[in-house]
Parts: sequence; C-alpha cells; structure tokens
Amino acid sequence: MEVQLWRETLAPYQLAVDELVVKFNHVKQQYQDAKMYSPIEAVGGRVKRVSSILEKLKRKGAEISELEEKVEDIAGIRLICQFVEDIETVVKIIREREDLEIKLEKDYITKSKPSGYRSYHIIAYYTVHTIKGSKRLEVEIQIRTLAMNFWSTIEHSLQYKYREHMPEELRERLLRSAEAVVALDNEMASVRDEIMDAQNSNRQKANIISDILNNIENLYYVANEREVSKIQNEFFKVYLQDDMNTLKRFNKQLDIIAETYRAQSVQGYRS
Repeated sequence: MEVQLWRETLAPYQLAVDELVVKFNHVKQQYQDAKMYSPIEAVGGRVKRVSSILEKLKRKGAEISELEEKVEDIAGIRLICQFVEDIETVVKIIREREDLEIKLEKDYITKSKPSGYRSYHIIAYYTVHTIKGSKRLEVEIQIRTLAMNFWSTIEHSLQYKYREHMPEELRERLLRSAEAVVALDNEMASVRDEIMDAQNSNRQKANIISDILNNIENLYYVANEREVSKIQNEFFKVYLQDDMNTLKRFNKQLDIIAETYRAQSVQGYRS
C-alpha cells in the first residue's frame, strides 16, 4: 500500500479519535461543572502506527486489504480512572451513549491476561463525517486505573522490545509487579471515601478562590482602585489563614460588594 493510501485509510480513524477525546473530556468537564466527582480522571487517544498494524496483520495471517476488518483497534481511546469502582461507572456511561454502538466487551479486570495485564476493553462502532461522506468504523476504548495504566505502559514497551522472546525472569517480575498493582488498587479502594473528601475539599477551595479573584478583577472596572487594592490585601490575609469557613464568608461578602457596584454601574448607565 502506498504512503498516500495509508494516509487516506487512517485519516477517518484520526478524526474519530479527535472527536471522541473531545467528547469524553466534555463528560469529565460536565461532572466538574456540576461540582461532582468525575469517574474519568484523564482521556487519551491514538491511531495505531502503520508498523503496529502490519505486525498485527502478520500475527493474524491477514492481508493488507483486510486491515479494517481484522484490526479492531486502529483507533484507540484510553479512559483513566482513579479507582477500580469508577470503571463500572464509565462502562455504563459508554453503554448509554447514542453515538457509540457496542460490538463487544472484554473484561480483563475480573480475569486478567496471563501476563498480568488488567483493563476493560470495549469495541464500538462510531460514525465520522468526511468530505467523502459518512464512514462507520470500529474504535477500541480501554478503561483502566492509573496504576493499571502505569503497568501496561511499561509492559507494552518491553513487549515491543522483546517481541515473543521476553526473558522468563523479566516476565515473572512483570507478573509480580502486576500483583502489586492489584494490591495498590485494593488499598486505594479501602480509603476511597477519604481520598474523595480531600479532593472535593481542594476542588471546592479552588472554585471559591477563582470566584473571589474574578470578582476582584471585575471590581477594577467599576470601583475605586484604592478600595479594590484594600479588598485584595484582605483576601490574601484570609487566604493565609487556610480556613474554609472564613474563605466562604469572605466570598459571600465580596459577592454583595460586587453586586452593589454592578447595580450602581447599571443605574449610572441608564441615567
């Protein structure tokens, strides 16, 4: 296959990856905007390299003309979660999407691969729209925890280096490290509530600080500069106290001040 034909063949898959990365990041953002914990921690995507496609076709004993039929993961999306429990939630989100039609699911978490690999895979149909028309293609969505992703990244690099000839000692060490990943995920699950409380508290504090700074910035356009500087200095003092209740009170007081100035500004404009 000529280079130009590879580009034409893979271009719709790149479009699918680009669109789905945006869409899943938007899912994450919706949770955050609603002040809710997002089961999706990070989103990534890639189109399989030509060398990897050729290698997979060789293993399957398939021809290049069969690549779209035989290779299900030309377009790959990776959804990273903090906790194992989040994976089930993400799978449910995918099942309920109208723009994805699930072909099959592979659960390598309940039953990991012999190598120790753990992840949840979904093969789904997704339609992209190009200047040549619509194209329905397959995408592979991998859902895993941060710990699983770290392990699989290392394992993938080693598999690429050694192909089918990885030293037995290294294979055993990888398997032991996979068991350590299981232990880590289980340990994190046991303190999940405490971790989420801490993260929610940090997120809430960050949102309050953002609101305060936005109000202070807007006040520069409608209030006396000396007064705004005074408010800003007061904010720094409150911030250094590192007390959430004090920060909330300051934010409410600042909201009242900002609303008063906005009302005066509108009244002055009308008169």
